[in-house]
Amino acid sequence: MWGRAGTCPVRPVRQSGAVPSVDVVDETFLAVPPEVVAAEFAVPDRWLRWWPDLRLAVDTDRGVQGFRWTVTGALVGSMEVWLEPVLDGTVLHYFLRADPPGPDGRPAPAPPRRGAAEARRRQRAAKAVAFACKDRLEAGRAPGEPPT
Repeated sequence: MWGRAGTCPVRPVRQSGAVPSVDVVDETFLAVPPEVVAAEFAVPDRWLRWWPDLRLAVDTDRGVQGFRWTVTGALVGSMEVWLEPVLDGTVLHYFLRADPPGPDGRPAPAPPRRGAAEARRRQRAAKAVAFACKDRLEAGRAPGEPPT
């Protein structure tokens, strides 16, 4: 997909080598199969609930392996959920790489303190989404029991 000229999806433009103001990476283990977790993220109405200030456009739908989105709204960049089968469950990998929008709507790096504060806020929000999914999908499962 990335090897041929002209096949790269359109993404927000950023300076070469620039690190985004908000760069969040999170991993959470869920004791359910990847297809169950994928179904949670396949519902666009949930995106609005989980990330109300962000507008997501699907860039890549990888089915049971997750999604990659282009992000606009309060931040401009990309977000990804990658679902990795591990043992008897799934590791939910979450990535958000974005900047606030500038006057022209393109990514504009935030001042360091503001960027760090926003990154911390988004880290907590990512973990809240992951734990909400974990609680809902693992409900009724006793510790040590196989996934349902």
